Formats: sequence, C-alpha cells, structure tokens
Amino acid sequence: MPISTAMELETNPSPEVKTKTNATSFQNDLDRSIWFLRKGVTSLETRYIHRVLRTIATSRKRLDPKVLAQAIRKHYSQKLGDKDAWLQALGQEEASQGMDVETSSPAEIKTQGQSGEEPVVSVYLSLLVLIHLLDTQQWVVGTPLATCLAQRVVDLNRRTLDPVAAKVYFYYARFYEVQGKLSEIRPVLLRTLRTATLSRDTELQATVLNLLLRNLLHYKLYEQAEKLASKTVFPETASNAQMARYMYYMGRIKAIQLDYTAAHTFLQQAQRKAPQSSSTAGFQQCVYKLFVIVQLLMGEIPERSIFRQAVLRKSLAPYFALTQAVRVGDLAKFQDTVARFETQFLKDKTNTLILRLRHNVIKTGIRMISLSYLRISLRDICLKLHLDSEEDAEYIVGKAIRDGVIDATIDHERGYIQSKEVLDVYSTAEPQAAFDQRIQFCLNLYNESVKALRFPLNAHKKVLESATEALERERELVKEITQGDFERDSEGDGEGDGESDMGL
Repeated sequence: MPISTAMELETNPSPEVKTKTNATSFQNDLDRSIWFLRKGVTSLETRYIHRVLRTIATSRKRLDPKVLAQAIRKHYSQKLGDKDAWLQALGQEEASQGMDVETSSPAEIKTQGQSGEEPVVSVYLSLLVLIHLLDTQQWVVGTPLATCLAQRVVDLNRRTLDPVAAKVYFYYARFYEVQGKLSEIRPVLLRTLRTATLSRDTELQATVLNLLLRNLLHYKLYEQAEKLASKTVFPETASNAQMARYMYYMGRIKAIQLDYTAAHTFLQQAQRKAPQSSSTAGFQQCVYKLFVIVQLLMGEIPERSIFRQAVLRKSLAPYFALTQAVRVGDLAKFQDTVARFETQFLKDKTNTLILRLRHNVIKTGIRMISLSYLRISLRDICLKLHLDSEEDAEYIVGKAIRDGVIDATIDHERGYIQSKEVLDVYSTAEPQAAFDQRIQFCLNLYNESVKALRFPLNAHKKVLESATEALERERELVKEITQGDFERDSEGDGEGDGESDMGL
C-alpha cells in the first residue's frame, strides 16, 4: 500500500472504524459510571452519583444501543422484572410477553430495593435508554416506559436514588412536552412534589417544582404559576442548574406582572448561577433575551458588551436593533424593528413585553429632547416623536414630569415646555443606592460561598472527642497538683514536729 493511501486512512478512518471506536469509548464510560454508582451506594456519598450524572451530556453523543443492551443483560436487576421491555425498546431482543411494562406493587418494590446497588444501576441504565429513545424521536415507545420508570423511582424511596430520580422526572416531562401533552402530567407532578417535600428529597423537589412552573408558563397560566411559587419553598441546597432555572421562571412571572425590579434581580441571579459553557448556550440566550427587555422596560440601556459575546451575538441581533431604537427614542424605527422581527419575538415569547416598550420609547425621546432644548413647543415634540396631536404630546409630557423622567414645566397658554437646570447627581441619593446594592451583592455572594463549602463527614464528632480528651487531661492535671500539694503539706507537718522534739 502506498504511503499516501495509508496516511489518508489514518486521517480519514472509515465509518466502520469510527463506529467501533465510539462503541469502545462508550463501553469504557459505561463501565466507569457503573463503578462510581456502586461506590456511591456503598460509601453513602452522593457526589459519586452526581459525577456520573454530569457525564450524561457527553455519553449520549456516543450512545450505542448494542453496548447498552449488553450492559442491561449483565447489570440489570432481575427482581425489577422489566428487563425485556427495555431490551425490546432498544431493538436488541424480543420480549417474551410483549411490551408489558407494568410496575410491581410498592411493597414488592421496597423489598426489592434492599438488594444493594442494583436499583441504582438499573435505573441509570433505564435512563440511558430513555435518552436514546428521545434522541431518536421514538416518543410513542418511550412515553409508557418513562411513565413507569418515574413511578418506580418514587416507590423505591431510596436516598441514593434521589439524584437519578430527578433526572428521570426531567426526561419523563420532556417526552410529554415534545408531544404537546404537558397538561396530562400536571396532577402527577403535583403529587410527586408533595411526596418529595415530605421525604425531604431536595433534588427531586427542585426539579419537579421547575417542571410545574415550566408547565404552567407553557400554557400562559401566570397567576397559577405565581400562586404555586408563593405557596412553596425552593430548597436552598438544590443544584445550581435547578436554581438557575427557578430564577429564570420567576423572572418571567414577575416581568409579566409588571414587577420589573424583582424580575431584573431574578434574571441577574439566573445569569450568575448558570454554568458559563457552550453546553448551556441555549439557556443563556433565553435569559439574556428576557433580561434585555426587562432592562429596557426599567428605563435603562443594556451594556453593549452583552451583544458582543460570541454565544449571544447572533441570537440577540433583533434585540440589539430594538435597543438602538429605544436608546435614541425613535418611535418610527422602533415600530419598524418590531414589524421586521415579529416572527422571532413571537417564537421567543417576548412579543407581549416588547409591545409595552412603546411608552418607554416615547419617554426616552422626551428625555433626549429635554436635554437638548431648554424650551420647545408641543407641536415640535409631535413632529419629532410622530405623535397624533398636541393634546397627546401634552398628556405624555405631563406624565413624564410626574414620573420623574424629566424635570420641566408646561406652559399651557403658550404651548411649550420649559426644562430646568440639570442637578448634580452626587447631590441626590442615587450614588448611595448604587453603593448599597453592590454591598448587598457582595454579602449575598459571601453567604452563598459559605453554604457551598463541603465539610468532612462527622467532623464535629472529632472536635467533641478532642475537647473531651482535653477536659480529661485538665482533670488529671488538677488531681496531680492537688495530690502534690497534699503530700508537701504532710511532709512540712512532719518536719515541724521533729524540730520541736529536738528543742525540748
């Protein structure tokens, strides 16, 4: 074989070689994951289980049905009784009794759950099968399997299954979402939220609460979503991913309810909690789209650096054009931008909030005019802002003065507005408020960092033991000192008697 041909084969391997390499790599990842799962169960350390769950995003790209079927045959627990259903879903083995995926009774499942690490490994392998069915768009096959698996992890009621159960419910809801059947699982999610809260399963509680909020927001039930959030408590020990999702959903709810200050705070926290990587690009884009709109509704202009980020540059292009129209207060340009990107805004579900920006554009235009002109007629304001009449201009300017947007007076008889001199900003309380906001952010960051620290297991017992030993040593030392003083006193008394005898 010529050298050039051999080099081409090395640089461009055949599809069979690529498939074999991916299968081998997935096999190694799967064996390593199963080893970590068993170590996590035997040592009662959930960090090993979380480590396995973090590798799902990379493993699903190389997922091989044949390798996964072999792992199910080798590691899946026979006591769970539905191995054939999962193998048939992978297309690797014909089930002896068809697609019978009925779960066992809760009492039987709890008895089965006492067999070491088998339920955790089995549920993890079943989760990989669901992910494969979701990626290959086999939604009809995967929906009953996901339903049964979600019920099973709750009935098992094992603490080592808590992180895996949260993942199972996420993909369980995903199957119904892609089919447009989210309303069907709402009662199931409510029951699961109650069960997770009573059993103090923080990971499942946070996941199910986010799924319920997503469910309600999908159908635009904002009042019900706000009531649900007010009647429940999001666990503080939940993962950053779930915390970021919760903050994003709360930001959407508050923005719809006109509470822009709270929405701005929630969205800022969602940005900081979300992992800054390419795998979370979609979530970052959703958060920043809503964040830009909320900031514009608050009367602020977003920083240009937001639109320059590589992950956000393309997706935020319509919002950048919108920001430019609001910044200059050009109502015609704003309406043209809304009409041009209407399809994108409807897809992003931000069209309702964007329509509220019209009044902000007018207020921004009035602010720019008041800064440029010391005195200007209402007719000129109508021409610059493309308003219908002078009465509308007078009403809008009056409202802007009342809201504190501009500092001016209206001369009704002569038909003009008179702007006042601009005060020094440092003579107001605005710098103090900004400084207080930064201090609060630093204190919250410090408190969250302390909460995120990991401490050694049973470290407090070692401190108690060392304190007990120190107390015993002190007691022994006091006892020795007391005995030494007593012996010294006894010796002194004896010497005195001898001297007196000799004197006599």
